[in-house]
Amino acid sequence: MILSESVNPTEEKAAVPFRTRPFAASLVLIGGLIALLAGLGLSISLGAADIRLITVWQAIFSFQPDVTQHQIIQELRLPRAIAGAMVGACFAVAGAIMQGITRNPLADSGLLGVNAGAGFALALCFAFFPGMPFMYLIMYSFVGAALGAGMVYGIGSIAKNGLTPFRLAMSGAAVGALLVALSEGLQLYFRIGQDMAFWYAGGVAGTKWLQLKIMFPWVAAAMIGAILLSRSITVLSLGEELAVGLGQRTGLVKVMALIIVLVLAGAAVSAVGAIGFIGLVIPHVVRALVGVDYRWIIPCSAVLGSLLMVFADIAARMIHPPYETPVGALIALIGVPFFLYLVRKERREL
Repeated sequence: MILSESVNPTEEKAAVPFRTRPFAASLVLIGGLIALLAGLGLSISLGAADIRLITVWQAIFSFQPDVTQHQIIQELRLPRAIAGAMVGACFAVAGAIMQGITRNPLADSGLLGVNAGAGFALALCFAFFPGMPFMYLIMYSFVGAALGAGMVYGIGSIAKNGLTPFRLAMSGAAVGALLVALSEGLQLYFRIGQDMAFWYAGGVAGTKWLQLKIMFPWVAAAMIGAILLSRSITVLSLGEELAVGLGQRTGLVKVMALIIVLVLAGAAVSAVGAIGFIGLVIPHVVRALVGVDYRWIIPCSAVLGSLLMVFADIAARMIHPPYETPVGALIALIGVPFFLYLVRKERREL
């Protein structure tokens, strides 16, 4: 956290009493990581051709290129499983940060236009720059995510009584619909429907090692930045006046946090498409379990977000084999009722 030199850490601790449950958070992290490892093993072993877990172990630690099952694991299923875990963590942490800095329980990269903006940028790339390398697609996704978020906050702040959570959600829905409509217009005019269909449905099928290698440095840097910024986000989430009173440079914290969100959401959308609601649901679950300290919320959100995405991908393959159900649709079955519950709750409190 960024504090002026005059603020004593002891006084700060006394002035900012926030509810936290370190023991519960430790259990969530340890249990979540164990479940995630089990989920990754299942994700790699289950599919059109079921593979034994011992074969998965051998393919990872003693790879034999002449064995067909080893090739399937290394080239198809392992990058797919890792991509699911990475993307789930990205969406969950992005949502947690947005909810913290805006103090808005409805904040989420999908609901606030970030995902739709990144998708619109991808549509432009497919239409005007076909065959663009994935490294540049990620960069344009960042730009599109920033465009979507800027439009949502700009439109929402025009309202007479300021940017309430309900207005922010409605602005996000309107901007998201606009950007999706523009993307679909480009899709029809330039006949890029086959390229865009995957991004709309959302899923990790077909993820390659090259994509993961390009994504990893961005995601790792953003995650480290989120953890370093976590204490500042905790204070900011308790109220901007309190944060300013403690000497925190709230403007700088918000800018840095927004950059982290754009990197996480942009990288995730460029890899698997617009999968919403992970960043809405997971942070609420985590806060109920571990309290309001973002030093615990961010890592726990990353673990549980990865867990949700990995098991949703497993379910997508098991519901109607050999066909796959879109992962985004499965997660929406959880996210939409949860979103409606939050909207109803917020309107009662207005």
